Amino acid sequence: MNYDPIKKDLGAVFNQSTFLRKIFYQLLDLLLLRSWHVHRELRTWMKGKKEAKILDAGSGFGQYSFYLAKRSAQYSIDALDVKEEQIADCNRFFKKCGLSNATFSFGDLTKPIAENKYDLVLCVDVMEHILEDVTVFKNYHQAMKPGAMLLISTPSDQGGSDVHEETGESFIGEHVRDGYPYQEMADKLKEAGFNKMEILYSYGTPGKIAWKLSMKYPMLMLNKSKLFFVLIPFYYLITYPFSYILNWMDTCTRHSTGTGLIVKAWK
Repeated sequence: MNYDPIKKDLGAVFNQSTFLRKIFYQLLDLLLLRSWHVHRELRTWMKGKKEAKILDAGSGFGQYSFYLAKRSAQYSIDALDVKEEQIADCNRFFKKCGLSNATFSFGDLTKPIAENKYDLVLCVDVMEHILEDVTVFKNYHQAMKPGAMLLISTPSDQGGSDVHEETGESFIGEHVRDGYPYQEMADKLKEAGFNKMEILYSYGTPGKIAWKLSMKYPMLMLNKSKLFFVLIPFYYLITYPFSYILNWMDTCTRHSTGTGLIVKAWK
C-alpha cells in the first residue's frame, strides 16, 4: 500500500488552520505507538538539559520538532526533509505559532550534514526508506558532539512493515527494507563509529494489536476510498480506548521481540 498519498490528503485537511494542525499533532501523538516510545526516550534525555542543538533527521510533518521546540526556547532545532511542500508547510506553521527555535530545510541525509554540532539526533521512521544506511549513520556520527545521543525508531525484521514471510510485501510501499535484524543494526552502528548503544524492541504483543486497530485498518479503508474520512472519527470513538490501553502496556513492557526497534547510540 502506498502511504504517501494518504499522508498528503491528511496534510491538506489539517493544514487549513493553525488550530487544526495542532489537533493533528495531538492525534499523531495519541494514535502512533512510536510517538509514545519516542516521547518516553526524549523525556528521559531532556532531564537537566535546558539548552541543546538538535537535528530532526527526516522531520516529516514536524510533530517531533514541535514537541521539542515547545519544551524549551533554548532548544535550537534543525529539521531536515526531502519533501519541499512539507518543509514549506512546517516553516509557515512554526512561524504562526511564534516558534523561532526550529528551522525546516531540504537535506539529503546521505550527504555530510555538519561536524560536532548536535547534542541530539532524532531519526523516526526514516532508515527503512534509505538504502545507504551506513553512510547516513556515519553522517550522524560526524554531526554529533562527543557524548551526544542518536535516537532511532524503525521497523524490525520481526514482522516490521507487516511483513511475516521472506517473500512478503511491505504494508508501506515506500519502504526499501522490511525491517532491521537486531544484530544488523548493532553492526552497522559500530561500523559508523558508535561504540555505546542500547537497542530495544517496541511493538510487542500489545503494540501489534494496537497498530492494527489504530493504523493498519484505518489506512486500508482510506486507501480504498476517501469516503472513509467521514467514518474514521466514529471508528476511533469505538476502538481508541482499547488502543490507548495497549499503547500504554507496550511502552511499559520490556519486549523479547517486537516489530519495531528503539535505538539509542552515543558518540
